[in-house]
Amino acid sequence: MLTLDWLRHHPEHTEQLAEWLYQQFPYEFSEQSLLDWQAEFVAGQHNGDWEMLVALDHGQLLGCAGLAKDDLPLRAELGPWLACVYVRPEARGQGLAERLVERICATARERGHARLYLHTYDRADYYARRGWALLERFQAWGNPQHLMCRQL
Repeated sequence: MLTLDWLRHHPEHTEQLAEWLYQQFPYEFSEQSLLDWQAEFVAGQHNGDWEMLVALDHGQLLGCAGLAKDDLPLRAELGPWLACVYVRPEARGQGLAERLVERICATARERGHARLYLHTYDRADYYARRGWALLERFQAWGNPQHLMCRQL
């Protein structure tokens, strides 16, 4: 049975998920060791910096999406952010990422936020089809990036 829940309720998955994200988004962690990122990630589940929503099937971790205070140092005035959307390859193509993203959007709206931001280098079309608007293009981490926003 598929459930969506906050990672803080499932701490046994924290280190593994941090490692997956470190591998999936290596350009963002180029100046940080895996151990340092794992420590920051664990702390973020409790201090609100990196609240992660996870998808679990009978306790097996399938994917995640984050609600982050700050996900782009170049634009510290913006936030909150949809961050670190990831679904394991064997669980893709079933709408899981969309369910995770929608729950993050609903949570941000419930907390009184009028908009949510994200940045991506390779999924701008995916997000545009789901109501996200392109705000600007920029260069970071050696790739062209898209800064996007969604009204909640």
